[in-house]
Amino acid sequence: MITRLIDRRRDQRGVTGLETAIILIAFVVVASVFAYTVLSAGLFSAEKGKEAIYAGLEQATSSMVLVGPVVARDTDADGNIDQIVFIVSNALDGEPTNLATTTDADNDGLLSDETTKLHTTVISYIDKVQEVTDITWTQTQLGKGDSDVLLEAGEKFEITVLVAFLSTRLAASDTFTLEVKPARGSSLIIERTTPAVIDKIVDLN
Repeated sequence: MITRLIDRRRDQRGVTGLETAIILIAFVVVASVFAYTVLSAGLFSAEKGKEAIYAGLEQATSSMVLVGPVVARDTDADGNIDQIVFIVSNALDGEPTNLATTTDADNDGLLSDETTKLHTTVISYIDKVQEVTDITWTQTQLGKGDSDVLLEAGEKFEITVLVAFLSTRLAASDTFTLEVKPARGSSLIIERTTPAVIDKIVDLN
């Protein structure tokens, strides 16, 4: 009788040990799967973060920066601004910006209504009473350059925005905003207020 009880007890120990081993193996497998999942998620997040950084750098290196003063011109001496002139260069020696222009065939100061559009850089004008989303502008390359319409590293372009057509003319003590939006990269925002007296040439800095 005693021998039977001992044998039965030994059998129970064997079963308990086997169950413990199975549970331990299950824990190891689950932990391995969990670790693989966490590692995969971490690698995916790191890759997405790297893509975001590269995208941000691409945006920064393809933008324009303002060089020098912003000048307003009253070309007909009527006390209203007719042109806003500023100079831009390539930020951080980044990717070229296309500054091809479109001819304002109907001479209404708008490029948005032209049948044939060549420009990819869009300039918008905003003040307290009006907004023009695609205003007429021209460009002239200054100094050293290769005579094309791409704003490249080391080059400068003079931009002339034509505001003489505005329904409410830009006059003395008016605040306005120009937004220069290239095809790629961040916008260049220029906000200025005209002085109390409008001369033929006005420095808006």
